[in-house]
Amino acid sequence: MSARKILTPEQKVGILRVHLIEKVPVSQVCDKNGVSIVNFYNWQKQFFENGAVVFERKLNSANVRRQEDANLAKIEVLETKLQQKNEVIAELLQEHVQLKKANGAP
Repeated sequence: MSARKILTPEQKVGILRVHLIEKVPVSQVCDKNGVSIVNFYNWQKQFFENGAVVFERKLNSANVRRQEDANLAKIEVLETKLQQKNEVIAELLQEHVQLKKANGAP
């Protein structure tokens, strides 16, 4: 019975790298490093499923503040547009009521 090898994440990435970049066959990589093929493919699956984390933008106070400022500016613009639309609707309704009164409609 062989003892289980505990590999660091860096070692696992290194093993995957040999296959993916250097094009060494999986069987050779696994034999050389004493890793089962099933484990290799599990690592590869995890590697690709979690790879997007590397490219995520890290939040810091400047980024958060900049995003909040952009959101506030956008809200102000939208509120201004909404106010203008409400004023136009109010004017149109007022004209409509006046026309109804002028024509004697109930």
